Amino acid sequence: MAKSAIEWTESTWNPLTGCTKISPGCKHCYAERMAKRLQAMGQPNYVRGFELAMHEHVLEVPLRWRKPRVVFVNSMSDLFHEQAPELFIQRVFDVMRRAHWHSFQVLTKRAARLERLSPNIEWPPNVWMGVSVESQRYASRIDHLRRTDASIKFLSLEPLLGPLPHLDLDGIDWVIVGGESGPRARPMRKSWVLEIRDQCRVAAVPFFFKQWGGTNKKKAGRLLDGQVWDEMPERPRAQEQRPGHLPVATIA
Repeated sequence: MAKSAIEWTESTWNPLTGCTKISPGCKHCYAERMAKRLQAMGQPNYVRGFELAMHEHVLEVPLRWRKPRVVFVNSMSDLFHEQAPELFIQRVFDVMRRAHWHSFQVLTKRAARLERLSPNIEWPPNVWMGVSVESQRYASRIDHLRRTDASIKFLSLEPLLGPLPHLDLDGIDWVIVGGESGPRARPMRKSWVLEIRDQCRVAAVPFFFKQWGGTNKKKAGRLLDGQVWDEMPERPRAQEQRPGHLPVATIA
C-alpha cells in the first residue's frame, strides 16, 4: 500500500489478494509472480501464495490516508472474482464511499458478475470502474461495463494481444493501452496501438499509453510516435473535498 510504480495510479490497496486465470491475458500474470515472491519473503498476507484471501485488517486503511490520492483497488486480485462474497464486495464499496476524498480505480475481467451485482451497489462518484480487454474476443466485457451505474467507466487494454478495430466507446470515459512485460512477453504491434489511439481521438475519450512492454519494459519505454500519452478522465468536483471538510453549498 505504498506508492505504486503503475503509471496510471498513485497507490494500491489490496483488501483481497489472489486470483485464478480466466482468459489469455492472465497467462503471464504479474500479480501471481509477485505473490509467490512475497510468500517466499514471509509476507503474512501471502502465506497462501496466490490463493484468494480476504484481509479484514486492510479494509479501512484508506480512511487513514488524509491526503487525497488515486488508488488502484486489488492490484493483486479481482474484486468481482466468483469466490469473493458479495457482502465483502459491498464492504469494500462502503469504505470507498466513506473515503470520498480519494479516487478509487477498480478493474475486473469478471464483467458479467460486475453487471449482475451493479444494481445492488451504491455507486459513489469517486469510484472509477474498468474492465480488462486483451483482444476482440473479449470485447463483450465493455457492454457489461456500460450497463453498470459507475460514474466513470474505463478500459484497460493490457496486455494488448490483438487488434481492436471497432471499439464501441459510447459511455466510456478513459482508455489505457499497454503491452505485456516480463521474460515471456507476447508482442504488441504499433498499428494496434495507433488504431486505438485514433478511435479515442475521434470519440474524444482520454487515451493513456502505459508501455510497450517486452522483456525489458524500461528500455522499450512509453513513447508513442515520440510523445507520452498520459491523458486522464476528469474527476467529479465532489472528490476534491478533503476529510473533515464539507462542500460550501452544504454549510448552513
